[in-house]
Amino acid sequence: MSGGVDSSVVPILLKNRGFNVIGVTMQIWQESQTDPRHAGCCSLGAVEDARRVARMLDMPHYVINFKDQFKSTVIDEFIDEYSKGRTPNPCVTCNRKVKFDALLNTMQELGCDKLATGHYARIRYDKNRNRYRLMRSKGGNKDQSYVLYATTQEQLSKVMFPLGELGDKAECRRIAREAGLPVANKPDSQEICFVSDAGGYREFMRKNKPEIFAEGDLVDTSGKKVGTHSGTADFTVGQRRGIKLSQERPLYVIGLIPDENKVIVGDHDELLQSEVYLEDVTWSAYSSHEAPIKVMAKIRYNMDARPATLYAYPEPVIVFDEPVRAVTPGQIAVAYSGETVVAGGRIK
Repeated sequence: MSGGVDSSVVPILLKNRGFNVIGVTMQIWQESQTDPRHAGCCSLGAVEDARRVARMLDMPHYVINFKDQFKSTVIDEFIDEYSKGRTPNPCVTCNRKVKFDALLNTMQELGCDKLATGHYARIRYDKNRNRYRLMRSKGGNKDQSYVLYATTQEQLSKVMFPLGELGDKAECRRIAREAGLPVANKPDSQEICFVSDAGGYREFMRKNKPEIFAEGDLVDTSGKKVGTHSGTADFTVGQRRGIKLSQERPLYVIGLIPDENKVIVGDHDELLQSEVYLEDVTWSAYSSHEAPIKVMAKIRYNMDARPATLYAYPEPVIVFDEPVRAVTPGQIAVAYSGETVVAGGRIK
């Protein structure tokens, strides 16, 4: 229970199905929060909101400190990835290493059979394949299967996503209002939970890794110096803003070389590519031995999935039928077959 409306509705749905429910809130990060009431899932206000909901629903509620695990996994990886010129997705790391690792262990210590979260996705067991299928939510306009791609078969066997059966987020809010929950109209958290509003992730990185904001060379794709930049962490692939050059044509960030403190810039067409190489791949409803597989794939959360082929050998790669824009190292690529997640991994 993060204190938001989604995870607050989950126990209502479970109680209606006859489950005995225990609420658990992870205390993971607070140092950067500026608004104690609406600072995302990590603030003291969010913890209090979760406690109030649990009290209203007459259920036990525990607040468990996961700050050490969160720091050593999510925060440290976030800083390390930016230092390497990559663009990380901390929500994916949190799901993988905290919620469905440390929190799942806590669930078992509490004697519970299942861990239910407020994610919008579905799980089905495929008897023919003897595998659990991670699927898009029923309400496609609110689907989080992309950030859940790394959930393993063992974890899927112990997890529930009740909200995945709802039509959309409006239905979730309606259930909350009918139950009189104080968080029914609470706005969604949009930003990275451990990054404050002031300055965003760049200010966070400046405090933790100031050396990656040293001035360096802007170079074109041939290696020729064309200007200077304010630090590699100020840029990500596909970015146009912040390139302070007087050019007749617009320039975009094509790549980063942090070891040499260089930012590569080029034309829009140089952002396009068809092959997306992956690492740390999780094979979900299918196994790697079944590749190649025709899929619909996406390389960003808000991107519409596009036709592609997923290969496993000699190394995992998604080959799109048509080139896609701004393939960004460190981000996540996820492949689907219909509504089912086939596999996903980090972009090399």
